[in-house]
Amino acid sequence: MTDLLKLRSLDREAIEQILALSEDQAVGRPLEGKGVAMLFEKPSARTRNSMEMAVVQLGGHPVYIQKEEVGLGTRETAEDVARTLACYHDLIAARVASHSHLDLMAAAVDKPVLNMLSESDHPLQALADLLTIRQLLGRIEGATVAYLGDANNVARSLAEGCALLGAEFRIASPHAYSFPPDEFASLGGTVRTVADPSEAVDGADFVYTDVWISMGEDSEADAKRAAMAPFQVDAALMARANKAWFLHCLPAKRGEEVTGEVMDGARSAIWRQAENRMHTARGAMAWMLGVRR
Repeated sequence: MTDLLKLRSLDREAIEQILALSEDQAVGRPLEGKGVAMLFEKPSARTRNSMEMAVVQLGGHPVYIQKEEVGLGTRETAEDVARTLACYHDLIAARVASHSHLDLMAAAVDKPVLNMLSESDHPLQALADLLTIRQLLGRIEGATVAYLGDANNVARSLAEGCALLGAEFRIASPHAYSFPPDEFASLGGTVRTVADPSEAVDGADFVYTDVWISMGEDSEADAKRAAMAPFQVDAALMARANKAWFLHCLPAKRGEEVTGEVMDGARSAIWRQAENRMHTARGAMAWMLGVRR
């Protein structure tokens, strides 16, 4: 059994295994009669629904836990929360405000721990993105993904996945919201930071964006919107790419980071991408429980 906290902790073979399991509708029922604890410090429509259905498809019973029920790091230490949940469940999944809590939970128990989102990483989203890329392009290696906007947890995990699987990842961000220059140096691959959105999307196979204002950033919302405005994905920007597909992890603020015309356009793959959250959650959990293809 294996934890999945960051995508960069995996190698290429492991990611390929997860993607293969994600596409296998007959992956089996390794969670038959077992529970999966799903702790949400932050709410999410896609993560909750995709995870619950994935657990059911694997034969298990998902238990939704709100932050008030455990008080992670306040009412109880992260380690004690994990030890309690491990008494009842065979896998612990958590969507947390602090990635350090995931590390503490994983170190405290011998049950696998899955990151459903932290402030630094979103591996489940990246796996769904990679599966979508492969389905639409027929491959991941050699693909070019252009990401516009904040260098956030979604961008980090997707950049790691692209680097590990041989795709080029370009990100165009305002300087104040960009990755450090050496962020991905240890992974190899091609991860480029550019200042011009047009340069980022030129010849890209996929154009990706995310909301500009994440949960907990309300105090800097106005300044961030002003900085991000030149990075909006609209029809004119999409036209610069090579018949690119549009991706977005959702939820989207129509008219901010992307126009409704692009979201609803013929080259938008956002609903396939959303469905793949369920398939890759199933594949990731099966892999964590030792299933291989």
